Amino acid sequence: MTYADFLQELKKHAEPKLAIFHGGLIKEPPKRLLGIRTPIMRKIAKAVSVDEVLAFPDEYYEVTFIKLMAISYLPYESFISYLDHAIPLITNWALCDSFKPKCIAKHKADFLQYVERYFRMGTEFSVRFSLVMLLSYYVEREYLPLIFEYLRRSDCAPYYVHMAAAWLTAEVLIKHFDDGVSFLREGSLDAKTHNKSIQKAVESYRLTNEQKEFLKTLKIKTI
Repeated sequence: MTYADFLQELKKHAEPKLAIFHGGLIKEPPKRLLGIRTPIMRKIAKAVSVDEVLAFPDEYYEVTFIKLMAISYLPYESFISYLDHAIPLITNWALCDSFKPKCIAKHKADFLQYVERYFRMGTEFSVRFSLVMLLSYYVEREYLPLIFEYLRRSDCAPYYVHMAAAWLTAEVLIKHFDDGVSFLREGSLDAKTHNKSIQKAVESYRLTNEQKEFLKTLKIKTI
């Protein structure tokens, strides 16, 4: 399949109004979006050849999305072989948060080396990727010390790292409330991320009203 053929097929599913709306959410110019619904892109990604689509230019968000999804559907060993190619393709939060390969669930211990590798890469979205992987697969009691160490190491100045760290901390609070509270009390997060973590946890229906009211007392007052 040529890129022109691939693009022609994609454009059959394009919705210009959706492209404008989605572009506003992910801060991409509308000209870079076709406006294709996610279930359709996932279906396409399952049918394409990974090597074939990786050769196509990243002219449109949807092309990049399909590349990442195609990689994510591979068996673990094959997925890992493409991972260094995949991470630089992640340039916004939507691509990052959609890229959740299910094969990691059965290889959590082994995959930790890649969590560390991309965290150390230090770019805004490589760090977010690592934090989102921790959020997606590791919010279990045995991994809490590791999660807290990553949160302590996170530079939350970049907006999308800040939001990922808050999201991860909130999920720990929801699933392991006492441990999460202890982490908050140690004051390792900057005030903005600390307070955003509480906000996101309080917005969840999975905490009791009593827990939510208690968390509000832990907010850091800022000027």
